[in-house]
Amino acid sequence: MACLETYDPINTLKPVAPDVWIVDGPVIGMAYFGFRIPFTTRMTVVRLSDGSLWLHSPTPAEPALCEAIDALGPVRFLIAPNKIHYWWIGDWKSRYPEATTWAAPGVAEHAAERFAGFDHELDATAPETWRGEIDQVAVPGDYLTEIDFFHRPSRTLILTDFIENFEPGKVTCWRWRLLMKVGGVSDPDGKMPYDLRTTFLRHREAFKAAVETMLAWHPERILLAHGRWYANNAEAELRRACRWVL
Repeated sequence: MACLETYDPINTLKPVAPDVWIVDGPVIGMAYFGFRIPFTTRMTVVRLSDGSLWLHSPTPAEPALCEAIDALGPVRFLIAPNKIHYWWIGDWKSRYPEATTWAAPGVAEHAAERFAGFDHELDATAPETWRGEIDQVAVPGDYLTEIDFFHRPSRTLILTDFIENFEPGKVTCWRWRLLMKVGGVSDPDGKMPYDLRTTFLRHREAFKAAVETMLAWHPERILLAHGRWYANNAEAELRRACRWVL
């Protein structure tokens, strides 16, 4: 997808905070009304207090990346946070058969042809296995439900499509640059895409409650699956991106 530059180097662990890393992946093309819309990809890796690893929205399980991850600790949890972010879960499960797979509501049915082996469904309550270290909140919508997370020790908020923030300088085709601006996902004012936002309108109060939960966590940084993430001013960025509901 030549219209969008990757966050090089890709398939490489990049430290963000103590026990938190990101991995920038390749550009993918998402089918949308007959077009292929380019998206950068990003995985978040968290090391829990017992030394095990929690992988959110995994990118491709490249051999060199897996070796680097093995050096951090055993992979224990594979997270599909909404029904758009599951594609490489099966590859990681094949590599790490002892890891358990966790999916947001609707993912298992949507992903069945690609991967049919999810072990657990996520909801608004953190399971005992990571409770106390990672909090979570459900954001229900008509099209998808997204589960978003907060790593307590580093005060890192981990989002998926709740906010997208594409940098214009990394979009090399003017049509896509315009589309991303019109769609509300262009840095520095990245938000939930307008088309996706409409699927949450009937759930406005639940959406607002989820935002208020995130704000009450007082995050220091926000990690995103798509585009420039926020290394600081997390609460202000969250209020800005969600001003339509606050």
